[in-house]
Amino acid sequence: MTARPLLVRHTAVARAWAGRCYGASDVPLSRAGRAALAPLAIALGSAGPAWVIHSGRVRTRLLAERLARLAQCPLLEDIDWRERDFGTWEGKSWAAIYRATGNAMDGMIEAPATFRPGGGETTLELAARVYRAWQRLPDAMGVVVTHGGPIAALVGQLSGEPVSAWPGLIPAPGASVAVAPSARLRDSVL
Repeated sequence: MTARPLLVRHTAVARAWAGRCYGASDVPLSRAGRAALAPLAIALGSAGPAWVIHSGRVRTRLLAERLARLAQCPLLEDIDWRERDFGTWEGKSWAAIYRATGNAMDGMIEAPATFRPGGGETTLELAARVYRAWQRLPDAMGVVVTHGGPIAALVGQLSGEPVSAWPGLIPAPGASVAVAPSARLRDSVL
């Protein structure tokens, strides 16, 4: 890969999902999230992407469609860019999960190879899936509209950050991260 791709987190989700675990669930955008689509697509389109990829979830697809239409470039779906699968935790409030499991959710960081939140995906499974998707990106400047977890997992891996630092790498809704095209795993956690 010779071009610098942008990873963009979807815009804000519906208020009904605030404080809830939604991971791989297909949740809608909020009014503010929808209002942010047009200006964000215009800003991202100014970079001249040759392609746009989204995770297949409505919260990523809506921005990706606008951007691809504006940039007049191919729109692709790659489910490996989806958010982590939280299994039975999906749809529950984080407070309810904590009441039911105590600090078990710390296992995502303390036991990234084995802990499956709600029976879902381990941290390292998420990281491996996203890294495979990264390796498949077309060799031209493009935009991946994805989720906070995949962005943090990829950036954390590529920069050699410990898993404990990955939560701090999650960008705000609508924010983008440019990743060096030559970035490769440093001290792999995989």
